[in-house]
Order: sequence, then C-alpha cells, then structure tokens
Amino acid sequence: MSKDTYYVTTPIYYPSDKLHIGHAYTTVAADTIARYKKMQGYDTMFLTGSDEHGQKIERKAEAAGKDTKEYVDQIVTTFKELWKKLDIDYDYFIRTTEARHEKVVQAIFKELYDKGDIYKDKYEGWYCTPCEAFWTERQLEKKGGEKVCPDCHRPVEWVEEESYFFKMSKYADRLLQHIKEHPQFIEPESRRNEMINFIENGLDDLSVSRTTFDWGVPVPIDDGHVIYVWIDALSNYITAIGYKTDQENFEHYWPADLHLVGKDILRFHTVIWPIILMALELELPKQVFGHGWLLSETGKMSKSKGNVVDPVVLIEDFGRDAIRYYLLREVAFGTDGTYSTEALIQRINSDLANDLGNLLNRTVSMVEQYFDSVIPEVEEKEEIDKELINLAQNTKADVEVEMEELKYTAALEKIWNLVRRTNKYIDQTAPWILGRDENNKPRLKTVLYNLLESLRVTAVMLKPFLTDTPEKIGEQIAQLDGIQNAGWEDANWGGLKTGVKVTNGEPIFPRIDLEEYFAEIEARKEAEEGAEKSKEEDSEMDLVDIKDRITFEEFMNADIRVAEILEAEIIEGSDKLLKLQVDIGLEERQLVAGISQHFTAEDIIGKKILVVANLEPATIFGVKSEGMILAASNPAGKMVLSTVSDDIANGSQVK
Repeated sequence: MSKDTYYVTTPIYYPSDKLHIGHAYTTVAADTIARYKKMQGYDTMFLTGSDEHGQKIERKAEAAGKDTKEYVDQIVTTFKELWKKLDIDYDYFIRTTEARHEKVVQAIFKELYDKGDIYKDKYEGWYCTPCEAFWTERQLEKKGGEKVCPDCHRPVEWVEEESYFFKMSKYADRLLQHIKEHPQFIEPESRRNEMINFIENGLDDLSVSRTTFDWGVPVPIDDGHVIYVWIDALSNYITAIGYKTDQENFEHYWPADLHLVGKDILRFHTVIWPIILMALELELPKQVFGHGWLLSETGKMSKSKGNVVDPVVLIEDFGRDAIRYYLLREVAFGTDGTYSTEALIQRINSDLANDLGNLLNRTVSMVEQYFDSVIPEVEEKEEIDKELINLAQNTKADVEVEMEELKYTAALEKIWNLVRRTNKYIDQTAPWILGRDENNKPRLKTVLYNLLESLRVTAVMLKPFLTDTPEKIGEQIAQLDGIQNAGWEDANWGGLKTGVKVTNGEPIFPRIDLEEYFAEIEARKEAEEGAEKSKEEDSEMDLVDIKDRITFEEFMNADIRVAEILEAEIIEGSDKLLKLQVDIGLEERQLVAGISQHFTAEDIIGKKILVVANLEPATIFGVKSEGMILAASNPAGKMVLSTVSDDIANGSQVK
C-alpha cells in the first residue's frame, strides 16, 4: 500500500487547433512531478484533457464544414498523439463532452442554483470569443481605434443576453482569508500578490450561462441556456476522479495537491474555481502554480502571429528526451522564457552529448578495455572516492528539496553537477595510466566501479525528467532491470550490480552541427513552399474544355491495352521524343511518345502503361510508331503516365 496520494493536473486544453510547444511545456512539467512522486511511492493521479465546449469551437467547426463533435474528435486525437510522442504518462484524459462529466456539471449547476448561489439576470458587456472572456469597458484596449481584448488583442463584440450569474461576491472575503492563511496555495509569490490585489478590488458576480450558441452542457432548469465555460471546464478536476459518481475514489484523491496552469489562466483557477468549491462545501486544492510563458522570439505564441513552434517537428528532429530536457532545464519554472532552436541544440551538444553521453562512452570503453567488459568489485577507497560518493548522496537530497518547490531547472543543475564532477574524477584518477601497471589493478577496479555507479545513480535520478535516456544508460552499463524498476530510494549509492558485462553502444546523444541543421531546415522550407506553390498553380489553372461527346460505339472502337515498357531511348535530334519498345501481350511494338521532357528512360522502363493498340501506324521524326500511350497533363505542363494500380498480364484489355 502506498504511503500517500498525490493528485496533479494540467489545464484541459482547448481543441480549436493543434497544440504548440507552450502546451508541451506545462504537460511535461506535470508528467515530471507525477513520475517523481510515483518513484517516491505515492499513489499518484495525473490528469490532463480537453475543454471541448463553447462558441469558438462551434464557429471553428462551422468554418471547416464539419460536425462540431467530429471536428473536436480530430483535434483531440492530435493531442493524444503528441502526448504519446513525449511519453506523457497520464492516468486519465478527460473530455468535457463525456456523458459522465456533463451529467455531473448539470448536478453542480442545480445544486448551486438551489442554494441561491446562482440567479437569473441580464448581461450586457464586451465579449471576446477566442478567449471566451467578458470584459468591462475600462479593461479593454484599443487597436487602430477598435476595442480589443486585453489578453489576445483581437476584436471584442457587444453582447446583450439573458444569463444566469454565480454569486462570486458572496465568497470573496472567505477566499481572501484562505489565501492569506495558506501562502503556499498560490505560487509563485508574485502571482499570489496579483490575485490578492485582484480580489481586494472587488469581485463581480460571474455569468455562467449563454443563449447565443448551443454547443455546451444544457442548463438543467432552463432549455434555452447552456452552461458557460467556467462551471463546465473547471469542474473537470473533480468529475474526472468520481465526484458524485464514484465518491470513494473522489475522496481518495481530493483535494488536488497541484494544479499546474499558465499564468494567463491563473485568475480562473485561484478565484473562480476555489469559490465554486467553497459553494459546494468542498476542500480547496493544496496549491495552484502559475508558471510563466514559453515565448517565441516574436512574443507569445499564437496561430494568428504565425510564430507557433510545433513540438512534433522538434521531437522528430531531436528526440523526445532532448525536448523534455530543454523545456525543464532552460527556463526557471515560474518565469517567462524564450524558445530558441539554437539554445536547444547548444543544450543537446553541451549537456547531453558532451557531459552525459561522453561520460557514458568513456566509462564503458574503459571497462571493456581493462576488464573484458565485466564490472569489477570495489577493492580500495581513497579520499577522492569518498568525495564523489558524498556528492552523489547529497545530490539526491538536494534534488528532493528542489522538486518539492517545482524548481526543475535547479534540480537538473544539481544532477549535472554530479555528471560534471564525475567527468572531472576521470581526469583526476587517470584510469588510462592505472591500466598500464598490473599492480594498479585494484585501484583501477575501484575507479571504474565508481564511474559506473555514478552513472547508475544519475540514470535513476533522471527517470522523472527523461524517459528513454535512463534505460539507454542502463542497457550499456548492464543495469537495465534495476533502472527500469527503480524507485527514488534506489538513487542511493551502492546499488551497482557487479560481475556482469557492459555493452558499448551508439552515442545516446549524437552532436548536432548547427549550420547543417539550419541548412536542412531551409531546404525543407523551400521544398514545402515549392510544393504549395505548385498546388496553388494547379488549382488556379484553367483546364482545357471537354471535347464534343462521342457515342458508346465510337468509344468501343478504341482498343486500349495494358503494355509493359521494355526499352526506351531518346530519338536523336529531337528534344522531347522517346522511342519505346513495349510488350502488349500478343506481340512487341515500337511506339514514339513526346515525353522525354518529363521522364528519363530509366524512370519508365518496367512500367505498365495504357496504350491505344489499334491506332493507324504513323512515322514520327523518321521513326515508325504503332500505337499511342495514354498520359495526363495539366495546363502548367505537368505530365503523369496512365498506369495500372496492380499487377495484371500484358495485353489485358481496358473496358
């Protein structure tokens, strides 16, 4: 039985489009703390999901010409594919279109209405559809004389409609008291101060229903309304673990230990959500952590700005562990940071390839050279050995401290201090010199044991952060089973299995040439632009008008056969004619075709094509031609041969 529970959540992401690297940032962070807690023995629940209702989704689906649920299903599939590529080990993926969730959301609405915390009134105000947020006149910004949303800077629209309102103001003082009495409730501190100021300026009651669209959960007491985003989306954190449907499971995991959110949605999670919970007489989450944004070099990532970084492309180019490491290592969690491919490659080359990868390669190679690949026993210790061992033990303790405060960058820096110190230990002990004299073998055994054990301890401590690398290290140092099944306590010194053989493998992180990579990216971009341009040209070209109709009998007079091209050569003196020898089943024929500007002889020999076999023979450019091949071309001049899709005998007739 585990010693305790740990419940961590990401925001549920909005499936209006594919996710970008900023979403991956939040989810990798949540996955890392969940993996760490599991290694410590906690019964861990890790929740992520998708927020699928609302006017923005409805409009997106309509613009795409799709049923709303069908549109959402396709986008949610890309979410799950991305999390699989990043090896995100969530326990449950909630969708707000789930029947269970919708039913409980209606029950929550009814409960709040029955106790007088929800009432009906009329709403008038400015509304931003992309953000699904209402704004007062004083909160709006201006852009080119037009009123725009202060968050996304896109136009807002004036809304007047009947609405149900939630009594936020009723619970403001109680929430303020809770925040002040529980300083860990909102982290980091700067965000906590922002929320205190926001609440002290007064809370307006919250509109929690809409009538202008119907893609949402119906209000149970009024068919003309759907429940607006806040009660619907935020309730996912309790519906997913069984609130009102599996009370035992709900009570097992609630309250949540950690809601991880971006700073832009902190207000919803630290003001609206806790007040809903207070009204339901439920405990509040223990902590809401509002991390900073991962920006592109042109600001906050958004599709409209065209500055979105696709994590799928990065994973394909660099591998998921490199991406996970960069996200957790580059920017102090809680502050804003800027994504840069140059910085990513530098991290891969310096930290992963030079420091860790090189340490593994050097160590395994020396065990292979001096002890026939067999891991030796420790025979004698010196002061320098004790220093390395003490650092390893202290590193484990230091990482624990940093992880409790979600200081991923600092935790990884502690681990890399050990990696760098181990590399220095090689230089200090000089195993290559010890290996020259048999009398130094006992000392050499200890040195190589310590190097391997430092790698094992490092691999265990990296398990929450990187999901492939620890096992790759384990495979090479013959400790795979131990690392795969390791708990956090296995990062203590002394767990190395001796007497087994190491395996010298490929570098776990090959170095990347910055200039070569960007040259490849440029070539890719040009190819994509060329393909897009060609596609646009094809779509814009006016096709040749269809010729006058013929009768069925006239069509049947054409004898079209499957033919195989046996030989092909350019007709001397011509710039576009090829002389072909083809097998049409009954016999071999010679044809002349004006296709040499589109195909080389090597391209087409062996292809099965379609030929008009009963055409009157003709002499073309002095060469006899007994038939005509069929091909298609567009007005831009692109040509493709008419071929058969499956293997069929030469001479088969096309009917």
